[in-house]
Amino acid sequence: MYQRSVIQDIERRLKEPRRFIQVLMGPRQVGKTTLVSQLLKQSKQPHFFVSSDGVPNSDAVWVAEQWEVARLKWKQNGASDFIFVIDEIQKIDRWSEIVKKMWDEDTREERQIKVILLGSSRLLLQQGLTESLAGRFESTYLGHWSFPEMNEAFGWDPRQFVWFGGYPGSADLITDEDRWKKYVSDSLIETSISKDILMLARVDKPALMRRLFELGCLYSGQILAYTKMLGQLLDAGNTTTLSHYLDLLDTAGLLAGIEKYAANEIRIRASSPKFQVHNTALISAQRNETLAEISSQPEQWGRMVESAVGAHLLNHSLTQNFKLHYWRHRNDEIDFVLEKRGKIIGLEIKSGASHKASGMKAFQKAFNPHKILLIGDSALPWQEFLRINPNELFD
Repeated sequence: MYQRSVIQDIERRLKEPRRFIQVLMGPRQVGKTTLVSQLLKQSKQPHFFVSSDGVPNSDAVWVAEQWEVARLKWKQNGASDFIFVIDEIQKIDRWSEIVKKMWDEDTREERQIKVILLGSSRLLLQQGLTESLAGRFESTYLGHWSFPEMNEAFGWDPRQFVWFGGYPGSADLITDEDRWKKYVSDSLIETSISKDILMLARVDKPALMRRLFELGCLYSGQILAYTKMLGQLLDAGNTTTLSHYLDLLDTAGLLAGIEKYAANEIRIRASSPKFQVHNTALISAQRNETLAEISSQPEQWGRMVESAVGAHLLNHSLTQNFKLHYWRHRNDEIDFVLEKRGKIIGLEIKSGASHKASGMKAFQKAFNPHKILLIGDSALPWQEFLRINPNELFD
């Protein structure tokens, strides 16, 4: 499971004598801050925890000031190890330059300060790490919670997970669905868009990006050409703008555009994207139905199940480093294609209401995949698949 593997990784690093920069990135409200706080408490090592929330993003000096405080605390404690944690680091302009400068100074002065950086914008964190901190850090992605995690922590069944998704902070609200939907819309969706995208990246048409997100949630699990998106959005923008906005939504852990699988890399990048939410709560919060009502609509429920399977694959692809695609040729289609180290796996999702023509035979003939799996009532039940780590399929 995501949480357990991340916990074990950070625990291992905390016990190591050598210094490190550990970067923990992931969407909002998946427990990054809570996880690190609990580990610090358990380790009983001296530490200093700060957050850039409320700090102007132009105040790059703030990082250096807090680092100096950490150095004083390290010296006062006289401990062999000291841990310095900065939360939401990506909000500070030029943060990576300051971190590099302070880290290198500590190296020269032999200060035993270990650093943990937390952030919710994968794009900005990766840019800073690549530009300034190459060779000085290890990064870990903490994705949305999986079904086994929500089941273990809150006792959810598979139906609840499909509808309410993997936000642990919202679990106590599901008995009042109207309140739950408002929490997800206001505290998760709007906060992620406004603070993790609009405040940190150039977006010339924020209203267009918001409509793109709503459209992507409506059509999650479906393929939609950029030209058709423009028609749906009633905007005079261009496909490059839409592609850029979709990338930003993806890095914030909201909505991805899965590319078509093809042997030719150019053809992959030129393909129409398949919308896929990172968390099915993003769909449910925008629908009028309740769980009981949507469950009685086979076609709509089937789409929710496919989106839940897709979110399961998408989150694991970010933690397990496999590529996720779809495949379509004429009337033949495979819902998801997993690719890693020369092996490819085709997955077809068949809910009870699905009437799509299967492309399994055509995909087998075209690519000779490592495996092809049918997920549905007549094969591997989707409820069981949500418990599987997809990376194990490559074995």
